[in-house]
Amino acid sequence: MKKLIFSLVCAFGFLTLAAQQEHQYTQWMHSKLTINPAYAGANFSPCLTGLYRNQWVGLEGSPETQQLSYDMSLNNDRVGIGANLYRNSVGITEYVTFDGIYSYRFPVGNGFLGLGAQASVRNLTNDYTDPRIVSTLPIDRDVAIPGTRLTKFVPDFGVGLYYNTDRFYFGASVPRLLNNEINLGGGNPDNDREVSHAFIMAGYKIDLNENLQLLPQGLIKYADNSPLDIDFNLSLLIQDKYTVGGTYRFGGDDESFGESIDLLLGAQFTSHIFAGLSWDFTLSELRTNTNGSLEIALRYCFEGDEGEEFANPRFF
Repeated sequence: MKKLIFSLVCAFGFLTLAAQQEHQYTQWMHSKLTINPAYAGANFSPCLTGLYRNQWVGLEGSPETQQLSYDMSLNNDRVGIGANLYRNSVGITEYVTFDGIYSYRFPVGNGFLGLGAQASVRNLTNDYTDPRIVSTLPIDRDVAIPGTRLTKFVPDFGVGLYYNTDRFYFGASVPRLLNNEINLGGGNPDNDREVSHAFIMAGYKIDLNENLQLLPQGLIKYADNSPLDIDFNLSLLIQDKYTVGGTYRFGGDDESFGESIDLLLGAQFTSHIFAGLSWDFTLSELRTNTNGSLEIALRYCFEGDEGEEFANPRFF
């Protein structure tokens, strides 16, 4: 019964919730393009990244994300272009988003500063024919349930900056700027709007010895009328190939000590292929109804403009 109630709450409440929280990744450090358009071209080599996230495994109707990103550099690494395609679903609600991305990068000090912009279009769908919807009345007699699929397209755009050297990176972005009205029937259109999200990220590489580096990294997420969300990650890079680390995610409810503690593993199997796996251990009250959250990331980087292989993993 709890699962059915959860699905029903998602059905009518998600559009408001979505306005206050975009998709969430534990392995955001391996998928920066999805939250910062200025990252396009930072790897120099063309890279294709895929990511799958199942949030709150075992809880019916919980958030699920599939994402595919591509970026490359042009014009002697001064220009970066890219694209994101991702699908998010929760309960009976689904949205599919496409981003087209452009960045201009120029040398500053020992690194590069990128300024980026993106244009996007999003398709929102509420499927009121979903059999998980329950009602105190027969579904066909409950006027609060439309009994059909409702859909809508909304445009948007965003901006960002990203600076990186071989040891340090910093980024700030607002990937979705417009307060689109996303009402799909019923309710107050003024309440059913997207809100801007702001992201700040940073990381640093510390040499411990020849084969071991420490990578402290952080991500701050902010949206209007929502609590500040912070991820702090500490990872070890072993032999420039393997990463193992943990993240503490602030937030959660008043009864918990944060939202989650996350375990992350990664491996650069070849000069082209990277794979990452993470598991979130939920700390909030939801921990009694879920086993945690699973995330899988895969990245393939092609040869560079001059035919040279992507020889070293560029974490920053």
